[in-house]
Amino acid sequence: MIQRAQTIWLLLAAICAFLTLKFSFYSGVTATNPHVELNGQYNILLMILTVVVGILATFSIFSYKNRTQQMTLCVVGLLAQIGCIAYYFKLMNDFTEGTIAIWAVLSFLIPIFFILAIGGINKDRKLVKSLDRLR
Repeated sequence: MIQRAQTIWLLLAAICAFLTLKFSFYSGVTATNPHVELNGQYNILLMILTVVVGILATFSIFSYKNRTQQMTLCVVGLLAQIGCIAYYFKLMNDFTEGTIAIWAVLSFLIPIFFILAIGGINKDRKLVKSLDRLR
């Protein structure tokens, strides 16, 4: 399991997803608060999306024997993370001023890791198909 490249990519995606719960994506000033940090725990919907992405990446690691299911989980995780990033940008409109934090890179790395994992899964599928032809 660990020797497969997509396992590493999915593990990194899960780690980054759970780290976004703690580290801020954006920090600034709202109309009511002088200093607010926008992270994965900012509101319940954002927390649910972030945890779902992390759980999908983690569960996808352990479904390595069923490549179709693993591919589906990766695509759903990719779409959920893209939705999560879009929701971050929507929530940034609530701030009157602020800056994007350096930790925002974590949120943008997750889709990259999912795409790399999907590529590794496809490579495995092709390898298994070619081995089946030789039998």
